[in-house]
Amino acid sequence: MTLSCKTVPTIRRAQRGFTLIEIMVVVVIIGILGAIVVPQFMSRPDQAKATAARTDVQAIATALEMYRLDNAHYPSTQQGLQALSKRPSGLPAARNWNPQGYLKSLPIDPWGTPYQYRYPGVQAADGGFDLYSLGADGVSGGDGHAADIGNWEH
Repeated sequence: MTLSCKTVPTIRRAQRGFTLIEIMVVVVIIGILGAIVVPQFMSRPDQAKATAARTDVQAIATALEMYRLDNAHYPSTQQGLQALSKRPSGLPAARNWNPQGYLKSLPIDPWGTPYQYRYPGVQAADGGFDLYSLGADGVSGGDGHAADIGNWEH
């Protein structure tokens, strides 16, 4: 009995990839979408800034609520929003202040102005705090894009 060694034919697998045409089609589709979507956002920069300010106000308001839960009160107007990033001094004392803080840093509004804080609030319906941006004009009050954006909006 003789054993012969048969060679096994190697199966060559074809490499699969994208063809130039497929890549070009994808690039054209992305270009068309960009041409449609980008101008919609670029033509409304004031609206985008107002939306960003509303989002910031909600995030800061949440941090203020966490502060109140820990300390049984909001920071005073004098302690301000800085009480969210570093332990405040003065009254009312922050006895259970979280050593990690409530915000890493204080955001500024999209127009480059610090957010305003007042406690007790005047605008807030529940007698809580007022937290707001002065809007595009940086002055209290205003209409349209210059209007104040605050936690009293819903």
